[in-house]
Amino acid sequence: MTAELLTAFILFAFVSSATPGPNNMMLLASGVNYGFRRTLPHMFGISLGHMVMVITMGLGLGQLFSLYPSLHMALKVVATAYLLYLAWKIANAAPPTPKQASGKPFGFFQAAAFQWVNPKAWVMAIGAVTTYLPVQDFNSNLLLIALLFALINLPSVSLWTLFGMALRTLLNSPMRLRAFNWTMAALLVISLYPILLSTH
Repeated sequence: MTAELLTAFILFAFVSSATPGPNNMMLLASGVNYGFRRTLPHMFGISLGHMVMVITMGLGLGQLFSLYPSLHMALKVVATAYLLYLAWKIANAAPPTPKQASGKPFGFFQAAAFQWVNPKAWVMAIGAVTTYLPVQDFNSNLLLIALLFALINLPSVSLWTLFGMALRTLLNSPMRLRAFNWTMAALLVISLYPILLSTH
């Protein structure tokens, strides 16, 4: 991989990881409701789960979807339904007690598995493999971009958790927290809009 291509990929990985999407909306809400430490498994699950997704995509899953478009459509339907369910869960999260939030944040394996029904994660993985992966030394370059994606993704998504924590003092009343959770749920639903537009 040339230095120019590597630089372009690093920029793509940062921008795609740091911009709003289902993962970041959920981390923002988790930062508010559970704090940074309890959200760490969620953040690591996103980064490592997406790394596995990029490798799998590079090894041929994208080709499978090209051969069977109905399989891709089925995944979109499942992903949309699951994201709507998560939006409902966020909107109806109980206000925290003075000590800590009720309920449990996403665990490592939940967050890793979530990447497979996250439309933005699919777009990021497909974009990385199809745009930035050279044909020469394909397997070694695939491992390189997957690893770099994880290394860039983790600090990028951490910013959303930290931002959520910073909002905690502003959301110290049950009414404000409920309004925030409903807003995050709405943004999560809105984040589906570009994916639904591409459905055909």
